[in-house]
Order: sequence, then C-alpha cells, then structure tokens
Amino acid sequence: MSEEAAPAAAFFVAGGMGRMTELETGMTQSYLGLAAAFGLSAVAMGAFGAHGLQGLVGADGLTPWRTAVDYQMFHALALLALAAQPAMADSRAGRFAGRAFTVGILLFSGSLYLLVLSRQPWLGAVTPAGGLCLMAGWGALGLHAWRNRRGARP
Repeated sequence: MSEEAAPAAAFFVAGGMGRMTELETGMTQSYLGLAAAFGLSAVAMGAFGAHGLQGLVGADGLTPWRTAVDYQMFHALALLALAAQPAMADSRAGRFAGRAFTVGILLFSGSLYLLVLSRQPWLGAVTPAGGLCLMAGWGALGLHAWRNRRGARP
C-alpha cells in the first residue's frame, strides 16, 4: 500500500471519525491485510474445490473442503470487523482475538485442506486445535463486550 493510500484506508476502516493513533493504524492495517488475504484465498480455495477437485476426491473429500472454506471466510470477515473497530483492535482482547482467529484459520482450515489433498488421516488431529483457537477468539471478543457494556460498574 502506498504512503498516500494508507491514511485513506485508515480513515475508511475507522469509519471516518476521530483521529487514530499510530498503534491503532498499525493494528487496523494488519487485520485489514489479513482479512483481505484470507478472504481472497477462501474464494480461490472454494473455486478450486468446486472445479479442480471434481473427480479427484469423492463427496467425503469435498465436505471437509467446504467446511474449511466456510470457516476461513467467516473468520476473514471477523478480522475485517475487528479492523473496522480501531479501539477494539488495539485492546488486549482485540489483539488476542485477531491472533487467535489467524492461528485458528491456519490450523483449522489449513489442516482440512491438507487432509483432503494428502489423504493423511493424522492431519485430522490438528483441526480441533484450530477450532479451539477460533472459539478463544470469539470468547475474547465476548468477554471484552461484557466487561465494557454501557452502564457497567468499573
């Protein structure tokens, strides 16, 4: 991203309100970049699954592939939503959630893609670790929301 485009992207992600700190801009840009990369690759993997895997794997292979694509896209959108909230992205819970979603996508979806392509059943043991990371990310966001609800006592 060019130096001229970075402030415009930060303005867009921040909703055009207020001034963002350097750290908030960095975290927002990181999550925006990850969301874009995971979203783009989810579309590519979905297309490959729909067209490139036909005839190579049976329905038993396409089901985990579709699950991997779905979860990757859902969590790419979660990273995009995190990027849209700079104050959240910069919070301890937001940073944890972003990292948990990233690791979760890599472990969960990545292990399912490799499982289908390699037919190595031991890769199925990695998938639950990715799922736990994804759940931890959602848990961190929920805990942050609960702790910061309006009218809550300090």
